Amino acid sequence: MEFTAKQIAELIQGRVEGNENAIVKTFAKIEEGVPGAISFLSNPKYTHYIYDTKSSVVLINEDVELDQPVSATLIRVKNAYECVAKLLQFYESMKPAKKGIDPLASISPKATVGEDVYIGPFAVIGDGAVIGKGSQIYPHAVIGEGVSLGEKCLIYPNVTIYQGCKLGNNVTIHAGSVIGADGFGFAPSTAGYDKIPQIGIVVIEDNVEIGANTCVDRSTMGQTVIHKGVKLDNLIQVAHNCEIGENTVMSAQAGMAGSTKIGAWCMVGGQAGFAGHIHVADKTFVGAQCGVIKNTKGDEQLIGSPAMEPKMFFKAKAMYSKLPDMYRQVAQLQRELEALKEQLR
Repeated sequence: MEFTAKQIAELIQGRVEGNENAIVKTFAKIEEGVPGAISFLSNPKYTHYIYDTKSSVVLINEDVELDQPVSATLIRVKNAYECVAKLLQFYESMKPAKKGIDPLASISPKATVGEDVYIGPFAVIGDGAVIGKGSQIYPHAVIGEGVSLGEKCLIYPNVTIYQGCKLGNNVTIHAGSVIGADGFGFAPSTAGYDKIPQIGIVVIEDNVEIGANTCVDRSTMGQTVIHKGVKLDNLIQVAHNCEIGENTVMSAQAGMAGSTKIGAWCMVGGQAGFAGHIHVADKTFVGAQCGVIKNTKGDEQLIGSPAMEPKMFFKAKAMYSKLPDMYRQVAQLQRELEALKEQLR
């Protein structure tokens, strides 16, 4: 596929500076540009690369001022990062979707498979499962009994979706993820631990993307719910009866204990952890390695473990570095006090 700078500018409502007939065939990072590639500049730290990049076209924000001439054709837009995302989405949409059922797939006669579906070799579709129109199920994926999969879902290899779970439209689940495994429920007894049956399901709404090797556990009763627009990174644990609000994003290795509720439009950094039975309000920013152990107010930033506001965290951090000196001072004061007591006896 080839496009001119003019065609791209029209697609993203940009303004061309330079050769509007410059040809674009591929994408490249600005520091690794090659002729025929389109790159983007949104981070000021990378500005110096624009003067030497070999890319034919560079997306750049309208307000960026350059102090040297550049050889690349520029397309000025309001938000270069957002525009390159749109272009990548457009590029992906141009690829032909896989269709057809491989003869090595195992599909129950009691399953319902929609039109234009792809089911790869050694994929398994259980009794009563429903696969929506245009969905793609890659090799070795397992869609359990009674699972409902909406339209245009993308299930990558070795994904397992346990019985009864319900997925909406345009859901993407990357390789190795497990949806609907038992929640971690055990009752202590004199003989050890008795397993508590997990009889609920997982519900995943429209336009959710779940990264590789992420686990979303089924509920003890009721539902574990991932609301529409949520994006989960790789290696995330969502425990039983949790709920994640609309358009929340969560980075790798974050973990939620049982019955935690996270609101809409939250941002969660990598390796953050959430105690069970708490509510994280809408628009909460949770920093990397943050430990959230109580309810939050919403529309706030939290860092550290236990989680606190950044101002308090940095005050405590500054104090922490002074503790050795303070300990020595207190020990010295204690010795002096003991000496005074001896003199007064």
